[in-house]
Amino acid sequence: MTTPLLFQPLDQRGLRLPNRIVVSPMCQYACKEGLATDWHLVHLGSRAVGGAGVVLAEATAVEPRGRISAADLGLWSDAQIEPLRRVTAFVEAHGSIPGVQLAHAGRKGSTRPSWEGGGQLAPDAGGYATCAPSARPFRAGEAAPEELDEAGIAAVVASFVSAAHRARAAGFQIVEVHAAHGYLLHQFLSPLTNGRTDGYGGSFANRARLTLEVVSALRAVWPDDLPLWVRLSATDWVEGGWTADETVKLASLLGERGVDLVDCSTGGLVPDAVIPVAPGFQVPFAERVRREARVATGAVGLITEPHQAEQILASGSADVVLLARELLRDPYWPLHAAKALGVAPTPPREYARAF
Repeated sequence: MTTPLLFQPLDQRGLRLPNRIVVSPMCQYACKEGLATDWHLVHLGSRAVGGAGVVLAEATAVEPRGRISAADLGLWSDAQIEPLRRVTAFVEAHGSIPGVQLAHAGRKGSTRPSWEGGGQLAPDAGGYATCAPSARPFRAGEAAPEELDEAGIAAVVASFVSAAHRARAAGFQIVEVHAAHGYLLHQFLSPLTNGRTDGYGGSFANRARLTLEVVSALRAVWPDDLPLWVRLSATDWVEGGWTADETVKLASLLGERGVDLVDCSTGGLVPDAVIPVAPGFQVPFAERVRREARVATGAVGLITEPHQAEQILASGSADVVLLARELLRDPYWPLHAAKALGVAPTPPREYARAF
């Protein structure tokens, strides 16, 4: 019997992913000063115990003002390396690949955690100033972000590079660049948030420039034998915004610059987008990028059932599937999926008697 694709390994550069199940980065809002805690060890470690092939840590800020909230994980300081090394060592010891998503929130920073209602925090309430390609706030009534000048843009690129060095020192084996969900790199990509008239605005080439600069700078310092991924929002779901055609074009350029996988999500740029949410609704974007840009892709978004995940891979729509909320509900989803697809599950020996 042929092993289902979901449980076949995937080779990327010098790394072998043990299966095609990836823990999607999910913010936990559980840090102080960007430092990982016992929560991160248990949260990420339990997904490795549960059998995921890759465990991606949440959006991790490359500089303090790049945090979504003050409780975000960070890699802007050497002090943040050691707490994360504890996490990556556990994840790797239990058979999974530890990865991290490097991010800058741009104008969507300085917010309250979701369970406190979200929304922007003013500086006098514990918030901080944000930055963006243009001085356009995320929501009406919020403080406008600072428009980055070219020196500020260069500093952002340098912050990504420094964070990548720290990510490797912390034991991560995959870095994913967050250029989706309305955060800083996505803000540069979309005409809805980028009103610049210099070399970083206007044309597709100019709007894509910062993302390509970040990727090129990271590929130059990230080890050649380790993968570099990028998450894109394939569409803004708003007329006049970033489009699927532009995503395919950018994905091709990313592949030329050494990106090993494009993680295809959508939306997040503006608060009033109408998104047709349904099981697997983003899979067609991953399929198109894979077929037209000829780069490996990840599919994400309401993937909850083992046979659904297997069909996505078997149809050639993606090379991996990323699960988010489903893995919050069931950290052992990969073990249960193995049984559902007729594969002998491989739990830790401490849990073997349950399977």
